[in-house]
Amino acid sequence: MTNRRATISDVAREANVSPSTASVVFSGKTPVSDATRERVLAAAATLGYAGPDPLAASLRRGRSGIVGVVVGSNLNSIFTDPVQRLLMDGLAEAVAPLGAGLLLLRSTSDIENAPTLTTAPVDAAVLIGCDADLRDSLDDVRARGIPIVVIEGDAGPGVPRVRLDNRQAQRLAAEHLRELGHTDVAIVTLRTDAAGTLGRIEPGRVITIDVTRERLEGARDVYPGALALATSGSTIDDGLAAARTLFADPDRRPTAVIAQSDLLATGVIRAAEEAGLRVPEDVSVTGFDGVPVDGLAPFRLTTLVQAATEKGRAAGAAVAAMLEGEEPASVLLTCEFRLGNTSGPAAAPH
Repeated sequence: MTNRRATISDVAREANVSPSTASVVFSGKTPVSDATRERVLAAAATLGYAGPDPLAASLRRGRSGIVGVVVGSNLNSIFTDPVQRLLMDGLAEAVAPLGAGLLLLRSTSDIENAPTLTTAPVDAAVLIGCDADLRDSLDDVRARGIPIVVIEGDAGPGVPRVRLDNRQAQRLAAEHLRELGHTDVAIVTLRTDAAGTLGRIEPGRVITIDVTRERLEGARDVYPGALALATSGSTIDDGLAAARTLFADPDRRPTAVIAQSDLLATGVIRAAEEAGLRVPEDVSVTGFDGVPVDGLAPFRLTTLVQAATEKGRAAGAAVAAMLEGEEPASVLLTCEFRLGNTSGPAAAPH
């Protein structure tokens, strides 16, 4: 005996009706008598038939109703990072009129048969960032005729981009610190590569994550020799660990720290407090994102406020346009500098 899935023909046979009659009971497109409907539903229950195969239906329509969202190797960041959550809110809002759902995907997977961008049945793909490895894998996706849009990354010629003025915005924070008299400044960065390599960023180190590289360039436009430490992500704990290293030697502590996210900046502040330093009297701290952070009071971060939700909306609008055969333009969003109480004049040397 086979274990095959029951079909609408099996249900029709069991209910003693035609396959077309059984089909309209589930589609609801044509009225049928109550007695016929009950007979068909009873037959379906007996056979364990839950309804039409969604994959088969999608093949008939030529659409799966799914937009793939590629978030790299760490899916958890979508749920823990407030910026990513806002971005996903905007993306979901923008694709809702299409009747589409979102499918989170890794760029690669070590799990056998796990869906990836090259295998999942998606109508379009939104890439959150795009490193070299992902960019090299996109030929197969293009060959399937799947529209692609990238948020804060470069997926190659012809792929519309939703960009943020990361370099220019980060430069604003650095210039603010320079105006306050700071000369000894350190930088705590987001991850620099897919592996999340930690530690000091030495000259010549290849940074494959566009956001990290652009923000680092903005800070070093003002402080070209600044020490930079890479973290493995954007969490308070990542910022805490990096800043403990910065503050470990009382004779070589920076007077200001530029953190590439508000969560990292919060960790830096906690490390400063652990080391007995006052913020901003002994050390100034700037962030990036402009998102609420629990437990930060009484501090209000000096930071760059980005339009995270609008990034998602712009990507969704690009997807909708491409599915209609249109060519969307790339979008550049700008950040706003917001002064808080975590930055102040450089402390006089002891």
